[in-house]
Amino acid sequence: MRPLSTAQPERDATRHSALENIAGLLVGTFVISLGLDLLRTGGAVTGGTAGLALLLSYGTGWPFPVLFVAVNAPFFVLAAWVKGWRFTLISAGTVVAVSAFAVVHDAGFEVLRLDPVYAVIAGNILCGIGMLILFRHGASVGGFSIVALIAQERWGWRAGYVQLAFDLAVVAGSLAVIAPWISGLSALGAVVLNLIIAMNHRPERYVGH
Repeated sequence: MRPLSTAQPERDATRHSALENIAGLLVGTFVISLGLDLLRTGGAVTGGTAGLALLLSYGTGWPFPVLFVAVNAPFFVLAAWVKGWRFTLISAGTVVAVSAFAVVHDAGFEVLRLDPVYAVIAGNILCGIGMLILFRHGASVGGFSIVALIAQERWGWRAGYVQLAFDLAVVAGSLAVIAPWISGLSALGAVVLNLIIAMNHRPERYVGH
């Protein structure tokens, strides 16, 4: 009689564990929300639905966390259809987490003065780093990043460049709400953010999933 094998199947070393995914999502959303808080404090915007939510908050006075969730809601229909429910639910959770961390930042510290140039550059760098973390743990921050990921997976278009096109459109719309020089500075920040994504989100180089 052939003895039963007691060897355990080897774990795929390229796959993130559940704990790693949870930690990655928390860190990514925290970093993004901090970047957005710097942008909001500096009176600037960025691209994507985050920038759109910031613009709406400036124009209406409504709280950013509520607007961010509302603006992202339609994109989850697309995500559920193309990317599946797992990706959609995780991404919805990250949007809620970013909004929740925004409340935490408001309560946790108060910035008395923040140079707009610093706010735009530092805020977009943080947002880009946070988005990379989410991408590498199978999620996004919703909105245009969902479209950008689909475009990269379906047609091979670089996600950072796809999102840059959307982001510049949002920043152009900010001319109706904020000073022109702040809009121009925000456009530069959007370029910085998306260059970070374009140079670093390379699935053929990064094997973790």
